[in-house]
Order: sequence, then C-alpha cells, then structure tokens
Amino acid sequence: MASSQLAYQVEKAIGHQETDTPGNTQQDVSNYSKPGLGKEDQSMIALTWQGKNDVKMREVAVPKILEDNDVILKVTGSTVCGSDLHLLHGTVIQMEKGDILGHEFCGVAIETGPGVKKIQKGKRYVASFQIGCGDCFFCKQKLSSQCEKTNSNTTAKAMYGSTGAGIFGYSHFTGGFAGGQAEYVRVPVGDYNLLEIPDGVPDEKALYLSDVLCTSYNAVKDTAVYPDDEVAIFGAGPIGQMAGVYAAMEGAKKIIFIDTEPRLSFVQSRWPAEYQDKLTLIDYKQLSFGITNKATVVTKLKELCGGRGPDVAIECVAGEYPKGWAHWLEMAVGAETDTSEILNEMIEGVRNYGRTGVTGVYVGYTNHFNIGSLMQRGIRLIGNGQAPVVKYWEELLKMIQDGKLDPTQMLSHRVRLEDLDKVYYKFDKKEDSMQKVFVETKHSFPRAEGTPELTKY
Repeated sequence: MASSQLAYQVEKAIGHQETDTPGNTQQDVSNYSKPGLGKEDQSMIALTWQGKNDVKMREVAVPKILEDNDVILKVTGSTVCGSDLHLLHGTVIQMEKGDILGHEFCGVAIETGPGVKKIQKGKRYVASFQIGCGDCFFCKQKLSSQCEKTNSNTTAKAMYGSTGAGIFGYSHFTGGFAGGQAEYVRVPVGDYNLLEIPDGVPDEKALYLSDVLCTSYNAVKDTAVYPDDEVAIFGAGPIGQMAGVYAAMEGAKKIIFIDTEPRLSFVQSRWPAEYQDKLTLIDYKQLSFGITNKATVVTKLKELCGGRGPDVAIECVAGEYPKGWAHWLEMAVGAETDTSEILNEMIEGVRNYGRTGVTGVYVGYTNHFNIGSLMQRGIRLIGNGQAPVVKYWEELLKMIQDGKLDPTQMLSHRVRLEDLDKVYYKFDKKEDSMQKVFVETKHSFPRAEGTPELTKY
C-alpha cells in the first residue's frame, strides 16, 4: 500500500490531525460557536453537518473579524450544489459534527477588517467558493483554486502530493472554513475572494459566479472544445447543463447528454432555442451496461458520432456513484474511494486521440481503470481541477450583463434557509425535479422577475 493510501486509511479510521505549514495564513474556523471564533452574544441559523446522512439547521454564533483582511457578509443568497451531497454521504473525509456547510453564496458587506482596501460596507458581493491568499505563485496568476497558503491539511498533502486552496463549508480536508448556508459568513482575504455585484444584476444571476458557472466554463475551456466538435456531457445536473451550453457557444455541432430522468427532461425543457439542433439525449438506465449484443453508453456514443465516437467527453458527475455490484462492494469495504466506470465509458467512448475532462469530485483511488485504452488510442485524460473562480468570474459577469448568459435557466426552485435540511434530502433523492435552487435568507432581496416562486417545506 502506498504511503498516501496508508495515510488515508489511518486518518479515516482514527480521525485527522493538522499542523500549520510554512506560509499558511489561515486558521481552522469551521464552526463559529467554538470559543473565540464568533460573537457569543449574537446568534444566527445555519445548516450544520451532524454525521453521515445527517444535516440539521442549528442556532450558532455570528462570525466576527479574526484577521485584518476579513470581511463579514450578511448572506442574501445561497444554494445547494451536487458536491454538497458528497459531504452528506460522508464521501469527503474529515467532517466534524457542527461544521457549517455551504460553498456558494453572495451577500452584503457589513464589517471589514482594518487591512481591507477594496470592499465597501453596504455593497453586494459574490464570494469565490475557494479561498485564495492573493499573494502566492498561483493566486498571482488567478489560479485561485491552487492557493498555497489557505489549506495546511497534512492528509490532503499526503494523498495528492500537495494541497489546493481552502474551500468554504467543505470539511477540514479543505482547510476547515465555515460555509455560507447561514445568515452571516466570514470571508478571509475579502479583497481577493469577493467580486462586487453591479446594479442591474440580481442575486439570482450573480450567485452562481461563486462556483457552478465558473466550474462548468473551466471544464469546457480546460478540456478544450473547438468549433464543429461533437461533445458528450456525462451528467445533466447544473454543472453538466451549463457545460453543454458553453460547448454550444464554443461552436460544437453536437452536444450529447448522458443521464436519466428527470434531469434529461429538465435540460431539454430549458435548452436554448438557438442550439436545439445540437442537442441529443442518452438515458443510461435504458441501456444494458455491457451485456453482449446490447447497446451500452459506449456503443451508443459510437453510433451517434459516425462510428468513431465524440471528439470530447466531459465528466460532471463524481466518483461516488457505482453502477455495477463490483465497484459498489469495493467502495463499501474501503478497497477504493471512487468508481472508474464513467471514466472508462468516456475513455472508450471518444474517438482515437479524443479528449476527456474530469470535473466531478473524485476523492482518492479507483480500481479497474482502463489505462490500456487510454494509452493505445492516445486519449487525453485531463483533470480539470477545482475551477479557478477568479480567473473567469469577471468575464462571465460581463456575459450576464450583456445578455449572452442566463444562469436562471438552471433554476428550478426557490427555498428558505430554515428549510435547507429538508431540501438536502429532497435534492439527494431528486424529488420535485429539483435542479438548482436559490436559498433565500431573512436578508434576501425581493425575488427577481422570471425566477421560481418560493416553495416552503
């Protein structure tokens, strides 16, 4: 067993330990109710992790300024992301009871530390879901997701070779920062990690610059989609939906979504009219997963793309969802952390010298990976990484302002923060055709015209 695998197994069994690394500028602040981290005389409601498959709304302390470059936002909008379900399921390690969840949020600045120069009280901002220091090698290149100073977790370094940036509300494995599924949130290095929302852009559009719009854009740009490409999108959730839209905008001639209901119907109903002739859907549950003489995802892709397969495949699902019993068993007993089934479908499905991009969350190790097809057929396997939000958000904001990009095509529901624990379980079970939600708080502005009405649970 490799040392990084051993570290993972030991940490998983006995918990985790962290030590500061040289240059680290942030402390573990995952729950403001811990001594010294919040305002003991003020409280708020927040969604908290209580254990595997157990999240609850709790009353916790309001955050306070801890570092000179901190900003406190009163949250006016948040959401639930498919990657939040990995925390719910216990797939991402090193969660602690009481951790405040949520990595996508926007709000109004109400407090700033003495070192903050750009952020003004009373103005609206959207936060990057990852936390950059603004000063290291990667941050200076706007590659914020790979910040060298905001995550000192030793297990992550052992598993991956080096750590990436800290992430809001996403476990101690990613730095231990409280998230924004709450009424207030502390944003470290506010000058770097906050983008001002201009007048005329409602929260329902600006919020998703925090993650989903940048993540899906990075998937398309990093994997590389060219005019006249045929592109397969594995996963028709919000990330996949917007990756398909971006691929069409790049000039792809065919966009093939692989998923099942109700997501396929949702994407079809919201698909931009100007790209209707590019859209094709594959319901993988109607196929056979490799039974002799039956259609599979791979054979279907070949059939739809001239016998060769698409030029590009982009994975927008994650590694925790096994299709067959072998991977289910191996994951259950800890023999692997992620299934390779979708990765293999992409590698085998694209044309020779095709490109495959991985954007869904993969935590650790996988078995039965078809490296032979990858090598023999010259397939490019590209880890898209956590999208460097600050690299893209100004460009995408301009597209929203110009009317070229409408994030509300993802929106299916508007919900209340106080109902968010219930919403997690409904989202997990794909109930009510839930795709992307807007979570309102007591601080939220009136609903933007044309967006979903409030649903109470």
